[in-house]
Amino acid sequence: MKMGNNPSQLEKEIGTEQLPANEHYFGLVNFGNTCYGNSVLQALYFCRPFREKVLQFKQHQKNNKKETLLTCLADLFYSIATQKKKVGTIAPKKFITRLRKEYELFDNYMQQDAHEFLNYLLNRVSELLQAEKQGNKPKSVNNPEIQSKPEPTWVEELFQGTFTNETRCLNCETVSSKDEDFLDLSVDVEQNTSITHCLRGFSSTETLCAEQKYYCEVCCSKQEAQKRMRVKKLPQILALHLKRFKYMEQMNRFTKLSYRVVFPLELRLFNTSDDAFNPDRMYDLVAVVIHIGSSLNRGHYISIVKSDGFWLLFDDDIVDKIDPSTIEDFYGLPSDLQKNSETGYILFYQSRE
Repeated sequence: MKMGNNPSQLEKEIGTEQLPANEHYFGLVNFGNTCYGNSVLQALYFCRPFREKVLQFKQHQKNNKKETLLTCLADLFYSIATQKKKVGTIAPKKFITRLRKEYELFDNYMQQDAHEFLNYLLNRVSELLQAEKQGNKPKSVNNPEIQSKPEPTWVEELFQGTFTNETRCLNCETVSSKDEDFLDLSVDVEQNTSITHCLRGFSSTETLCAEQKYYCEVCCSKQEAQKRMRVKKLPQILALHLKRFKYMEQMNRFTKLSYRVVFPLELRLFNTSDDAFNPDRMYDLVAVVIHIGSSLNRGHYISIVKSDGFWLLFDDDIVDKIDPSTIEDFYGLPSDLQKNSETGYILFYQSRE
């Protein structure tokens, strides 16, 4: 049986006077294997701009009877935000039922990937908002078939950044670049490093030669080239996914890389392009989804979040206050020995602007 603080103990730990007026700390019931969802939902709830947008959506949808994953998310967030008690437990049953109905990958009791769930949720919410916009928009009288480029929704406004893929031909020195949008950045991890090191690795220069030569439009032939990716537009909320699961062919399964990767409470990106829109943007760590265990298919997810100056740990229905110094426990293991580990898996950084 899990041990943890009951609501009154948590309130004592934080201090009744210290409890923020408009904040609620509610654990989420686990429906067999739903820690992957609970941990991400808690992290997103404490990304305040995201929560505010979801609650605004709820406010404007009072007469909408159609159930979607977004209406279920809005109902869940609203239920937490309007509780009479400050701390407690809530069962996200309607949301999980809807999720399992919509996406068969999650319709079972196997362990799921929290990053895959985050990706699905953000993209699905964006799709639903787009569909709503299209439904409310009058068709062009001249040509109703013309499909204009979708306007960004608040999901993109919060999470979307842009990286530019730069390729330099080593024969004629021409640089071509192609922009790509992202809602989160996935970075490779190495032993005893930091997030900044991982991001530099993401933007390191790669030489394209031999069979991987690049077709240069100027030379009109395949040439050796150098390629690198740099961030051009920094998002308001930067979600960083640490690629901790690696497929090992000889073992025919994914193995976990429990490498120690330090993630700071404050972050500035140094892998920005020369024409970056906001290169000096400073970020504060607001939430971390943590994987506990030794492999992708076995283990458990929890999350830690920052709220009004203190840190809380959410482990399904259990909520504990933690000392900021214990965040170091989730960096990973300094040795490569295969063993159970508690490691940061998805980091949420929020811009100060």
